[in-house]
Amino acid sequence: MADRIPEPRLQQTIAIIGCGDVGSTLAYTLIQNPICSEVLLVDPKTELLEAQVRDLGDATYGGRSATRIRAGTHKEAGQADIVVVTAGAKQKTGESRISLLTRNLHILSSIFTDMAPISPHTILMLVANPVDILTHFARKLSGLPESQVLGTGTSLDSARLKGILAKKADVAASSINAYVLGEHGDSQFIAWSSATIGTSPFSLACPNLLSAAIKREVSEHTRGAAGAIIAAKGCTAYGIGNVAASLCKYILYDSRTVRPLSFYQPALGCCLSMPAVIGRKGIVRPVPVKLDETEQKELEDCARGLREVIAGAEEEISKDKEMEETMEKDLVGKE
Repeated sequence: MADRIPEPRLQQTIAIIGCGDVGSTLAYTLIQNPICSEVLLVDPKTELLEAQVRDLGDATYGGRSATRIRAGTHKEAGQADIVVVTAGAKQKTGESRISLLTRNLHILSSIFTDMAPISPHTILMLVANPVDILTHFARKLSGLPESQVLGTGTSLDSARLKGILAKKADVAASSINAYVLGEHGDSQFIAWSSATIGTSPFSLACPNLLSAAIKREVSEHTRGAAGAIIAAKGCTAYGIGNVAASLCKYILYDSRTVRPLSFYQPALGCCLSMPAVIGRKGIVRPVPVKLDETEQKELEDCARGLREVIAGAEEEISKDKEMEETMEKDLVGKE
């Protein structure tokens, strides 16, 4: 009996919602380091969208990449293997965090409405900020299982942490095992008690790095890095673009890599970053991390702050809905 010809490998598509600095950088990274058959860009700014597709397409013609890049619709994006949401409103001068969040939630809601019905196999990755809050609401808006909705969270913060610790310890960054956990924001914290160089805890390998002054310096560096970059050039794109591309690879290749990701924490009632195994089904399983008393308090304080923001956003959304309903009733009454 003749050998059977294997079935062709199905096309794998990564959809990027929003083709600004971060979205286009992610697309370029996916082209230069091909892991999927197709990159689909979606953006309501049609002129920008077409320009990005043409420019990125030019980067594929040299023969290095066979990845196809094209413009698409939200409906098409909803059927992709991975949907990466980078779209979001920018904060206006004097605008409150809750007001900005409410505007971004309206954008997020519109995105999911236009994508529906989303494929039950799609993995949804949030990059837009505030990433932990948007990831929390995306769980409900998308209708996808908890494990298939995640945010990049503190992945980039943790990469920055490894970089500065590697320099101070004079070792390769790949030899550093340390995480920034909690919110991707001001309340994030470093899990110093579980940090290691190779298999040795910092208290043995580099006790000099655990002084209060150095810990404060490292913490301020990781927390303030994005702000310093944005102040100088207006945005951050390369770091987060590379992190998001790596996460896409871990998902499509089912690599079972451990990374700090934002996903729902039932015990804390919100989404924030903790270590997790990531694979083709999204969050394969959480990885418990032992925290000392101080770090545990920082985690709980962080979660409390996020829950307060979530409650505030829900209240704003409820008021908006009441206003819309009142306006609709008034219009009906005048007809």
